[in-house]
Amino acid sequence: MTTALDTRVYVVDDHQEFRQSCVWILEQANFQVRDFASALALLKEFSRETPPARSCIVSDIRMPGMTGLELQSELSHRGVSIPLIFVTGHGDVPLAVDAMRHGAANFIEKPFDAPLLIDAIHTALANHAPQTASPALTKLTRRERQVLDGIMSGKLNKVIADELSISPKTVELHRSNLMAKLGAHNVVELTRVVLGQN
Repeated sequence: MTTALDTRVYVVDDHQEFRQSCVWILEQANFQVRDFASALALLKEFSRETPPARSCIVSDIRMPGMTGLELQSELSHRGVSIPLIFVTGHGDVPLAVDAMRHGAANFIEKPFDAPLLIDAIHTALANHAPQTASPALTKLTRRERQVLDGIMSGKLNKVIADELSISPKTVELHRSNLMAKLGAHNVVELTRVVLGQN
């Protein structure tokens, strides 16, 4: 039987006091804890060392530099599959919906009680099936990957076109090609393929 001692929790938040508070709460619950002041610092850690099988990330959703949602997207692109729990002081419902739509395990509003966070981590780990990014993604061209990134971020074709300095028609063509290559008929199926759930 696994225990909290077998689990590592990565805490990512730019506010030092909040990080220290989280670390204290989680260490009292016998979790292994590592904390980071930014999403980029966490990604550097993951570049150096593969996280243990039983890991969880607790991250602020709004941070300077790379946001929690951008971290979520980057982890997905790297094929890193770890339950991610977002915390925020803003209670931003659209952000919560977006985070959950992209696979976040939970979303907690600051301030919260210690048991809520601990329960959220246990639930996230219990419900998490390890996933790896689909090998099918290697079939995509660089431009198709860029269009896919836009789609996964919930952007409209016109917005993707503006960002990539191409026409909306060209975006539609790339979108059609990448969905055919990945065997997806809609965005839900596409998301499953990207997350390796197909």
